[in-house]
Amino acid sequence: MDEIIKFIEGIEKELISMRRDIHQYPEVGFEEYRTSQKIVDFLKELDIEVKRVAKTGVVALLDCGEGPVIALRADIDALPIEEKTKVSYKSKVTGAMHACGHDGHTAILLGVAKVLSKFRDRLKGKVKFIFQPAEEGPGGALPLIEAGVLEEPQVDNIFGLHIEESLPTGTIGVQPKVGSAAADEIDLLIKGKGGHAAAPHQGVDAIITASQVVTALQTIVSRQINQQKSAVISLGTINGGYKRNVIADEVEITGTVRTTDPDLRKMMPEMMEQIIKGITLSQRSDYNLDYRFGYPVLINSTELVYETKDAIGAIPYVDEIKYISQSSMGAEDFAYYLQQVPGIFFRLGAADPSEDYYPGHHPKFNFDERALKIGVALFVYITLNRIEE
Repeated sequence: MDEIIKFIEGIEKELISMRRDIHQYPEVGFEEYRTSQKIVDFLKELDIEVKRVAKTGVVALLDCGEGPVIALRADIDALPIEEKTKVSYKSKVTGAMHACGHDGHTAILLGVAKVLSKFRDRLKGKVKFIFQPAEEGPGGALPLIEAGVLEEPQVDNIFGLHIEESLPTGTIGVQPKVGSAAADEIDLLIKGKGGHAAAPHQGVDAIITASQVVTALQTIVSRQINQQKSAVISLGTINGGYKRNVIADEVEITGTVRTTDPDLRKMMPEMMEQIIKGITLSQRSDYNLDYRFGYPVLINSTELVYETKDAIGAIPYVDEIKYISQSSMGAEDFAYYLQQVPGIFFRLGAADPSEDYYPGHHPKFNFDERALKIGVALFVYITLNRIEE
């Protein structure tokens, strides 16, 4: 392991350079053409079998003979955000930015591929490197699964990570069971009857109805759900009306619903519709509710979390393994992989206490690049723990 750590130390500058190059040329979901080409070129130089899937996805296989098959995944897409940092390597693409650390995830997995290919003679098994597009939307995990990335050979375990700006560098965070919430979408149309604002009794005010609906929906979480279960209903947009002296005939509302319990998730559409139906009926209005299930609940393998504990603890760069008691209400489409095979989604601490803190999806988001070599070591140590000869 000393030899492997020394090798990781030797490629740290290369990791940072790769991350910064990707950062300067961000590409949003299913448009990651430059990024995926860089990945393909890098992996081919390592003599690793490579193929493209699902438009801009890349899957590579390091075949070290018979044995377990381990998959490692990195998301490669950026966000449609205008960067406002002052770093020398800031985005050169107008309206796009790596504001969630996926540039770091990509560099980490490329680094892991370089390390494991260097020491392939010490492995007995196979490693799949999955570079996934469109995690931020519309979702790249399902298209990759449908393309067979978990098959031929069949994956036994899968691991992923996310740079975590709320944890200090040197900390590995993991939730032993439910790592992230499911994320569903709602589009709600409230239908009234237009009219003159001076004679509201002649119309049906969709704004009044919508206002009552917005307030009442919040009682689902506060009054209908067991407080031991986590749920969030957030309505992000509301649009309606034409002019100050016109009764609005329609109001459009959009939002997101987050749940960490699969059974509760199934109940949410009916619970919401009961409230909406009752209010619209009382206001002589009508409605149309489109409730769409999105990314599922991310459920880690508790067994694997504790089986890999010693391997993670042996990494020289790791100061603490933090077992997170509360699930993140953010969503992550890595959950789809975990529906198919056991695995773990880690939180990689990447906060430098001396730097200003900005959360993911913020135009000034950045992270401590010392976390890159820790991420490489994490994946390498776990892989060796599962398939070392």
